[in-house]
Amino acid sequence: MSNDMINKKAKILVVDDEEDIIELLKYHLTKHGYDIHTASNGRVAIDVAKDSLPDLIILDIMMPEMGGLEAFKILKKTDGLEETIMVFLSARKEEHMQVTGLDLGADDYIVKPIRPALLQSKIEALLRRNKKKNTILDCHEFSIDMEAFCVIKENKEITLTKKEFNLLTLLAASMGKVILRKDIMKKVWGEDLIVGDRTIDVHIRMLRKKLETDKIMTIKGIGYKLTL
Repeated sequence: MSNDMINKKAKILVVDDEEDIIELLKYHLTKHGYDIHTASNGRVAIDVAKDSLPDLIILDIMMPEMGGLEAFKILKKTDGLEETIMVFLSARKEEHMQVTGLDLGADDYIVKPIRPALLQSKIEALLRRNKKKNTILDCHEFSIDMEAFCVIKENKEITLTKKEFNLLTLLAASMGKVILRKDIMKKVWGEDLIVGDRTIDVHIRMLRKKLETDKIMTIKGIGYKLTL
């Protein structure tokens, strides 16, 4: 499978105050199958990122209204963007500036002028790395392999039904947070199927039994949560 197919439709937010750079990157990356969003400064980038939840953000440093370094700090603390890949793209090539960007937590720092082929290769590598990292959900007592659709506990695979797996994944993706019963119904069983409360209760009980865990907590009358 080609890299273009692997990363096809990955969302990328390009943030730069130079329109020609925006257009160049938008043209090149769209041609390779990416879904491109743009912003002309850090302040706008924050709003666009909250709305689109991109997989990767390419962020210029020197911009009007709000520069890239300030925007980066806010973006990293924004709900839904904790795992988003962030890359600085800047004409500032001084070593101390690159060190500053990487120390903040950037995944890469690329110096202008832009070489589209090199940028493309870096983006593909970062997306591959992030995809691999995000295929395993570590729940301490057990782990969920999202790619292999299996659950491992003490080096043994636990057999779950499709609904049990989807329910467990939903809880694990929001570790420590309560998932409302109505949201469980909608996300696991779908809006077109009427599911009674007892159906959810039975699946929760089976998960506890199969996983031999007491970490799936019932919040009476509200929903469930998975704790550490």
